[in-house]
Amino acid sequence: MPLHNNLSESQIREHVKRRKISGGTRSEAGRQARDTFASLKKMCRLHEISFWSYLRDRLNGYNVIPRLSEFIKKAVYGDMDEGFTNTF
Repeated sequence: MPLHNNLSESQIREHVKRRKISGGTRSEAGRQARDTFASLKKMCRLHEISFWSYLRDRLNGYNVIPRLSEFIKKAVYGDMDEGFTNTF
């Protein structure tokens, strides 16, 4: 176990800086939207996926890029489909 919490600190740092600059959100729905997109962006970055490509893929209904849950499963349990290659 590491003797510091740098990983957890660095994971929330960007979020805290943005909140400080913008002054927060006006509503609970705004806070939830901000938190959701920040979480998606972090997960994409962690799994080396372009956030904007992932977002476009989902919004346009292409579904070419696998769901983030598949990337998480791969990270936890090992390789996914043999036919899948990460070219994003």
